[in-house]
Amino acid sequence: MTTPPDALLLMTSQCPHCPTLLQGLGELVKKGQIGRLEVVNIGVRPDIAGQLGVRSVPWFRIGEFELAGLHTPAELKEWAQRAMRPDGLATYYTELLKQGQLPHVLSTVRHHPQHIAALLALAGDPDTDLTVRIGISAVLEDYAGSAQLQEQLPALLQLAQHEDPGIRADASHFLALSHSPDALPALQKLGDDPDATVREIAADSLAELTDSLAAGRE
Repeated sequence: MTTPPDALLLMTSQCPHCPTLLQGLGELVKKGQIGRLEVVNIGVRPDIAGQLGVRSVPWFRIGEFELAGLHTPAELKEWAQRAMRPDGLATYYTELLKQGQLPHVLSTVRHHPQHIAALLALAGDPDTDLTVRIGISAVLEDYAGSAQLQEQLPALLQLAQHEDPGIRADASHFLALSHSPDALPALQKLGDDPDATVREIAADSLAELTDSLAAGRE
């Protein structure tokens, strides 16, 4: 994104924190750091909250980032800036998973399944925190056998060739989750990996994938 993002704020008349967010987002519009701000009172339009799967306010979206709760003006400005950066989604999911907000991440990815690519990019970064890696695995397990995960098979195969054995081990698990026969050769190769842990996980993943493919043929 090269232009300032748009924003959406969901609020109610009884929400004590919503006016603060409304003011903060409004200031970003005035400064040109947000292109447009749409405000919806879900007390009047509960259908909008239902469409977005929102159960509490304040809730807002800046660009592709969906966030909840009170945020300071500085935080709002930072999220608006992140929305224009290529690594913005990676930062977004890193922060959510570090904060233990897995349900929020699952909900967001269900609305934006194309974000799986950003999660796989994080999985391929050796500096990604262990807590984040565990969260990524949980999200991908939610997509086991899905078309969305199978579309990411090229990225999974690339992870399987990563120089970091920990990433190759994660890739073994992810390849099994794909339920794709095209993942079999990569898992068979990982079964001969120089790293013992990778070999063990690859063997388990190969057995898991074989079973899922057999079940699919029944």
